[in-house]
Amino acid sequence: MIYIKSVWLENLNIREFQKLEGDQKTDILIIGGGIAGVLCAYFLNRLGVDYMLVEGQRIGMGITKNTTAELTFQHGLIYDKLIKKFGKMLAKQYLEANKSALETYKLLCHDIDCDFEEKSAFTYSIYGKEKIENEIRALEKLEYNAEFVSEIPFPFKISGAVKFQNQAQFNPLKFFSKISENLNIYENTFVRDIQGNTAFTDHGKITTKKIIVATHFPFINTHGLYFLKMYQERSYVVAVENAPNVGGMYLNEAENGMYFRNYKDLLFIGGGDHRTGKKGGTYNEIREFIKKYYPESKEKYSWATQDCMTLNRVPYIGQYSKNTPDLFVATGFNKWGMTSSMVAAQILCDLVFEKKNDFAEIFSPSRSIFKLQLFINLGEILKTFVTPTAPRCPHLGCPLKWNKCERSWDCPCHGSRFEKDGKLIDNPAMEDANV
Repeated sequence: MIYIKSVWLENLNIREFQKLEGDQKTDILIIGGGIAGVLCAYFLNRLGVDYMLVEGQRIGMGITKNTTAELTFQHGLIYDKLIKKFGKMLAKQYLEANKSALETYKLLCHDIDCDFEEKSAFTYSIYGKEKIENEIRALEKLEYNAEFVSEIPFPFKISGAVKFQNQAQFNPLKFFSKISENLNIYENTFVRDIQGNTAFTDHGKITTKKIIVATHFPFINTHGLYFLKMYQERSYVVAVENAPNVGGMYLNEAENGMYFRNYKDLLFIGGGDHRTGKKGGTYNEIREFIKKYYPESKEKYSWATQDCMTLNRVPYIGQYSKNTPDLFVATGFNKWGMTSSMVAAQILCDLVFEKKNDFAEIFSPSRSIFKLQLFINLGEILKTFVTPTAPRCPHLGCPLKWNKCERSWDCPCHGSRFEKDGKLIDNPAMEDANV
């Protein structure tokens, strides 16, 4: 039997929380019950402070449930690019922040039954040996010893790979279930607006001193320009039985390359990436690969996820904008949501108490936005407004595109998604679409 859902949803046991009713007060409000928001709540809870987390639906049932759950500070061939864009010091911040995130996961997972395993992570290139060598030299400058590898256990040749030892993988919802069980969480509590230090839900208002927005894509458009600074991408995973154990986690450095890792008796194969609302390889690309290279295997699960992509592939973690001193954000994880969520929790738990964090600068949401991707994003928005179409996204009015593969209405501007009847699936839209 093939399950059209994430493998993590099997035997799911996450506690349900009540809805928040009426007006409430708290010192720190977290909006969004994915892994980033729940980790913020977990650390604030350990500090014994007054906090509250509200989630519009069920915790963990957004993007978190569809992750491939890789815990690593190897984020593709990123460090050579970071040194060139930001310099050695800030590139080192990025590495050390994600390294600290991985170490924190290792400590937490030691006492949690979440299928945690240490694995090596590889970023490989089929044609770009020079790219691999440049990345290794960049890592040497940052005082991290990566290894050049000339072969990996797949039925195709590579020109080289970067190997990071002692990275990890786990079952994210088993981990999530444990850390969330005793937190101050309210589900089915949808925040419609924020004005100053007050958040408005369908059933009242929440007055607070500090607010953390961890809603995947930020929903307040009047600050931060996130609708220009980000777009969203969809990517796909097929999990197959009767396929080899590849012994690690593997990522192709090419923009539309494949991803591989094992979980128990399954091999995950990921790929088919495309901008939300655009055409792409989807599951077909992966299934063609499986048919060619693993013809004896059997598909067991398939699912898709969605990621916020920033202008320079570094997340936005910190003050929502320069003009909102009490409002904070964690977004733009660029397909590295697990480690980036931990980085966000560690940084934001310092910033809400006005404490210095050694890693905060590289992730600042107020850094320069004048990058090529900004103009690409702007062009996509302007282009869609002159495209004749019937249904439009209630977020900022962009025309929706019908996604034949997943039978949904998708927004090519900012990635909001809707079911066939217009019911909201993914933000930043805040309401259903009229389709």
